[in-house]
Amino acid sequence: EYAASSGGLYIDMMIHDFDMAMFLAGCDVKEVYAMGTSLVDPRIGEAGDVDTAIVTLTFENGALGVIDNSRRAAYGYDQRVEVFGSLGMAAGENDGDSTVRVSTAAGVMSDKPQYFFLERYMASFIEEMKQFIAAINEDKEVPVGIHAGLMSVVLAKAAKKSLDEHRPVKISEILEA
Repeated sequence: EYAASSGGLYIDMMIHDFDMAMFLAGCDVKEVYAMGTSLVDPRIGEAGDVDTAIVTLTFENGALGVIDNSRRAAYGYDQRVEVFGSLGMAAGENDGDSTVRVSTAAGVMSDKPQYFFLERYMASFIEEMKQFIAAINEDKEVPVGIHAGLMSVVLAKAAKKSLDEHRPVKISEILEA
C-alpha cells in the first residue's frame, strides 16, 4: 500500500541522495541514467515501483557519480557515501561520532563508532530546525536554497523517465517539459 502512494523510490528515497551528490560535486547534474528492478518484494513491482535501483549521474563539471539504493537491507538501515579524487578519498560510514573516514597516502583516519546509528540523525534534525528558525527570526537565507530542492525533484523525475525509457536522460529534457 505504501509503495503505491509513496511517489516511487526515486522521489521517496533517492531524492536525498541526489541532493547530497550535487552538494558534494559542487554543481548540478546534466544527465542521469537509471536502472531498477524489484528484487526484494514483488508487491513493490506490482505497485509499479522498484525496490532496488542504480543511477549514474554526469555532473556539469564533468564528474561522475553513482547512487545505489534499496528499500531493504537485511542487516539494517545502510547509508554510506564515498568521494574519490586524484588526491585520495573521503568516506561517510554508517556509525561514528563523525561518519567520515579520510584515506590518503599518509593513512586512514576515523572516529570510534557510536553505539546506535539514530544518534547521528537526532543531532542533524535538531540543527536543521535551529537553522530554519534562525533564518525566519533573523530574515536570512536557509543553508539549502530552493534551487537545490527543485533540482533534486528534477533529478528524481529524470531518473524515473530514464528507467521507463531505458536510456540516459538529459536534465534539460525535464526542465523544458
